[in-house]
Amino acid sequence: MNSKQTRVTKSEKGAIPDCFHQEIRRWFAQRYPAPTDIQTRSWPSIAKGKHTLITAPTGSGKTLTAFLWAINQLLTKSWPSGTTQALYISPLKALNNDIRRNLIEPLNELKQHFEERDLPFPEIRVQTRSGDTPSSERQRMVRKPPEILITTPESLNLLLTSKNACQTLNQVKTVILDEIHALVESKRGVYLMSAIERLALSAGEFQRIALSATINPLEGVARFVGGFEIRGDLDSPTYVERPVQIVSSKTRKIYDLQSCFPDEAVDAPPEETIWNPVAKECKRRIAKNRSTLIFTNNRALCEKITLLINAGEPELIAYAHHGSLSREIRLDVEQRLKEGQLKAIVATNSLELGIDIGDLDEVLLVQCPASVASTLQRLGRAGHRIGQVSKGCLITTHARDFLESAAMLEAVDERAIEASEFIQAPLDILPQIIVSMVATSGWTRTQLFNAIRTCFTYQKLSEAHFDLVLNMMLGKFADSRIHELRPLIGIDSTTHHLTLRQGTIQRFYLNSGVIPNRGYYHLRHSDSQARIGELDEEYVWEASVGQTLTLGTQHWKIDRITHNDVFVSAANPKAPGIPFWRANDLNRSFHFSERIGQYLERVNEIIDQKDFEKQLSKSSQIDGNTTQALAQHLKAQKLHTEVDLPHRHHLLVEITSTGPGSVPGNQVIIHTLWGGKVNRPYALALVAAWNKRFDKPIEGCREYVLNRT
Repeated sequence: MNSKQTRVTKSEKGAIPDCFHQEIRRWFAQRYPAPTDIQTRSWPSIAKGKHTLITAPTGSGKTLTAFLWAINQLLTKSWPSGTTQALYISPLKALNNDIRRNLIEPLNELKQHFEERDLPFPEIRVQTRSGDTPSSERQRMVRKPPEILITTPESLNLLLTSKNACQTLNQVKTVILDEIHALVESKRGVYLMSAIERLALSAGEFQRIALSATINPLEGVARFVGGFEIRGDLDSPTYVERPVQIVSSKTRKIYDLQSCFPDEAVDAPPEETIWNPVAKECKRRIAKNRSTLIFTNNRALCEKITLLINAGEPELIAYAHHGSLSREIRLDVEQRLKEGQLKAIVATNSLELGIDIGDLDEVLLVQCPASVASTLQRLGRAGHRIGQVSKGCLITTHARDFLESAAMLEAVDERAIEASEFIQAPLDILPQIIVSMVATSGWTRTQLFNAIRTCFTYQKLSEAHFDLVLNMMLGKFADSRIHELRPLIGIDSTTHHLTLRQGTIQRFYLNSGVIPNRGYYHLRHSDSQARIGELDEEYVWEASVGQTLTLGTQHWKIDRITHNDVFVSAANPKAPGIPFWRANDLNRSFHFSERIGQYLERVNEIIDQKDFEKQLSKSSQIDGNTTQALAQHLKAQKLHTEVDLPHRHHLLVEITSTGPGSVPGNQVIIHTLWGGKVNRPYALALVAAWNKRFDKPIEGCREYVLNRT
């Protein structure tokens, strides 16, 4: 395809490139005013078959950008029907269902457009496959694969472990990786990209298109997506890094983010809870909007804020939305807001990614998120359409929150997104990868090692580390008496090919994936047995029959507790309890902690000036209440320690006469400003050093330092 074919002609300024089918061009012109900036920049690269990393603000049309060329190829029969040609992968099952709905609509419109002109339109089926897909439907997909398959990293790995299912992907022409920023730093991302490389070995080379609104650094993520192509045979390969075209939108998204400290909280007595003023502030803003999305940093707070917003109201104003509510409840909540039946949703990061919940007037952030990228993702849910302003308010609640919000507002204004840190050669995922690969093909030890190294994160995997994992799986450490170390694979003494031991594949299907099992109890209705949600194991151990709780705006009485389930019935208590989930602790990123350190360093230079509060307001872009509270907090800190404020060039060690949680005692506070990923191992090292030197534990130190990073 030459450059003349892919350019936009002068007579059709604002139209899509003329490499697309003429009727697709006409349909697009009727449906949209013009292509977005990112579409205009991306389509030439995609049409030429280049691997492409696309980054643009939310609401820029990235998904249609990625899919339209695949639709064009299927429609023109450049790609055959009857087999899967386009594979879409995202980290969220709920997002996948949205993508399917949003694809079917333009496909139906295109079909009608073609039929009105008596033009043939081939069958283009779009289906999703995830852990929620019924077994019968999965079997039908194997017998008759959809042209466009939407799935998750875990389901893709399961597909590649089955010979029959794997064959349905052997003609894939393009793979679309959505919300790639949510995967690059995690083992889910490693698991996904190892599967992509295995698919490339079996299906041949295909185009890779990655999408994200918040990603940094672009070059590093491009290498992560591209991986390495093998030249030569697997016994002595040459690795060639795949080039990935980076396409970045030049359109700057406008964010209108404010911060506020509720008026009712300013003069409130110390013993009064902050959450009532926060709920009142949320209700005031909800009343002004058609639809509002409120983010909290954990599930327990999500439930608490929802309860307080709805308290005393004739009908429910807001619904809760988080990962411990059942999928059916979450879908119902999303649909109600989208259809205008609901004024607000209070959510955790369960709605941080691009799930379609309709147009939002404003996003409220109760307490500061732990990273700049997360803040931008959440804020971008409002004003999601092209050219709209994303409006939001960060509602602060305590002294540390004042400081973090001031630094966050500056970071958002500068678009200072954290740089992704890539995991290198994680050994704990290797057994799953090896089992999956051996299940469908015959591999020697050398071939297996060389094939795994095509993945970017495993390129520097050493033979010594690989052999340690392989020997464990061969059972060479079985004399350790650890049941899990019994042999999983065997090796043929003649061909030297690896084989699976009996029962290994069953263990894989039962235990595959890298999402941790947190030991949640299922919350079920006593009468219908329907699953309502999940409860934390520790919460259940402390709960008792007859106790009441609120979950997802509904009140429940515990009727029965079994080894795996908590059965409940409807209740209407005056003071329902809020469940807690221990897996909600957030680590502030090192990048954001560094931003706070920089902010404190600047503030420290002006703190003794008479107009300090005025300068603070001007430099921090925070409201009057927050400015006043922050100024008081910083001055009190300096007065108490009689030295400079802690910042990135000043490590402050503070000794107080109050124990952790305000209990009697003493404690040492080290103001590191390094973030949780550094502070947690540092805290463990401090505790270990203390115990070794003094032969007695530091009372409360470990838990306090680990939980307050």
